[in-house]
Amino acid sequence: MSIHSNAVIAPTAVVPASCNVGPFCTIGPNVVLGEDCTLISHVVLEGHTRIGARNVIHPFCAIGIAPQDLKYGGEPTEAIIGDDNTIRESVTISRGTTKGGGITRLGSGNLLMAYVHIGHDSQVGSQCILANNATLAGHVTIESFVTLGAFCPVHQFCTIGQYAFIGGGTIVTQDVLPFSLTSSKRENKAFGINKIGLVRRGFSPDRLQGLQKIFRLLLAAKMNTTQALEKIKQMEGDDAALLAAFIEHSHRGVIK
Repeated sequence: MSIHSNAVIAPTAVVPASCNVGPFCTIGPNVVLGEDCTLISHVVLEGHTRIGARNVIHPFCAIGIAPQDLKYGGEPTEAIIGDDNTIRESVTISRGTTKGGGITRLGSGNLLMAYVHIGHDSQVGSQCILANNATLAGHVTIESFVTLGAFCPVHQFCTIGQYAFIGGGTIVTQDVLPFSLTSSKRENKAFGINKIGLVRRGFSPDRLQGLQKIFRLLLAAKMNTTQALEKIKQMEGDDAALLAAFIEHSHRGVIK
């Protein structure tokens, strides 16, 4: 075990021998670290926080901190983080609240760039990229393989569907369609499928063509969302079913 002499670790914290803990890190009494984690320096881990294996946490991050919610009364809520995440400088991840399910969760293989904030009770999947200063209010859901651009705030209770790409500076106040390319010029719009990202993830030409057909119904046909949804339900394939279910279960409406 490599623990710097200036690190402060509570006696009841679980820190495996394979971990590296740099100077001026603080690890609270209810923190559990997985194997081969690296805390570079000045990292604060608080609360009932469980962190998986092989995570690299850069200076001035604060994880498992109390939620920024005036109703929070010190309840033993949690922050749970998976494996193989890179968490860059000054990232903040709040633990959950009792009314929001009690858990803030981050999956595996994510890159959180500097100054990202993940608010209480948010659920982030795996293989996501959150660029600098992306901020999630409480109760946000981000599905897997999402790219969220720099300086993007996401409103409470919004859901961002899998494989979506959101351009920098976009203010997200409604749900973002899976597979979509969404950005803000003068107003938020979905511009079609995230073709480059989907190709990089190994989507076949046939699958891309099917998705483009669905998005033409949603974005280009002279139909409202309800009419387009009925057409999509009649289409074959898992992607059509996934998009139809996403739209039907949206509480805030979707960005078109």
